Amino acid sequence: MNRTGLFIALALWLLIGVVFGLYPELDLKLAALFFDPATNTFPLKLNGWASFARDAAMWIAWAFVVPSLVALVVKMIRPDRPLLVSGRAMVFLLVTIIMSAGILTNLTFKTYWGRPRPVVVTQFAGEQQFVPWWDPRGDCARNCSFFSGEGATAFWTLAPAALAPPAWRPLAYAGAVVFGAVTSGLRMAFGGHFFTDVAIAGLVSFVVIWFAYALIYRWPRARFSDEAVDAALTRLAMPGYRLRQRLFGRKPAPEASA
Repeated sequence: MNRTGLFIALALWLLIGVVFGLYPELDLKLAALFFDPATNTFPLKLNGWASFARDAAMWIAWAFVVPSLVALVVKMIRPDRPLLVSGRAMVFLLVTIIMSAGILTNLTFKTYWGRPRPVVVTQFAGEQQFVPWWDPRGDCARNCSFFSGEGATAFWTLAPAALAPPAWRPLAYAGAVVFGAVTSGLRMAFGGHFFTDVAIAGLVSFVVIWFAYALIYRWPRARFSDEAVDAALTRLAMPGYRLRQRLFGRKPAPEASA
């Protein structure tokens, strides 16, 4: 998560955006590699093992989120107890998954950017008109193609990779990139997304993760401690905890010091 990585990601973003913006037919040519004209379908989407691999990829990605979610819920219920995980790691993982795979993808672009998926465009036996990645005026009404939510989620595994021990971090990054690329390839093979959908999803996730890591861990003016996170959550949840204790006739535990 250094500046070189950010510059590479932004350069790739610019390169992919310009090349596929000027030559949008490249998206169609890449999607055509997975399309069977004889059956007018994307055959791999009918393969049970491929469908299982797609689901498993999302299970794996979300498995990295579960400990932080559990720790947050437990802290909200029992604010008198310390967090079960590192406070900064919990914030980092939850914020980045919410931003990259949630708000930016599903609540913003996929909702308002009407690009149809490959499986429904006329070039692949569908009824909607193909539009390049930069054009939001497609015929898709909801849950559209740009950009890929599953691609963003798969590449989000760069976030837990960034928290790996320094000696293992390069290998963790490589594994996250391969995982994201394979998962994104499956989405293309199913006719669910064009190349630009998954590529930009990965780059969006990386940029979100880079800035979140810098804010939480690197930049002195913005970074904070695990103890500060624990104390803030204690202050937030303690009134409700004390109210529950009074309602159920139990003596409230003493409030933890900030």
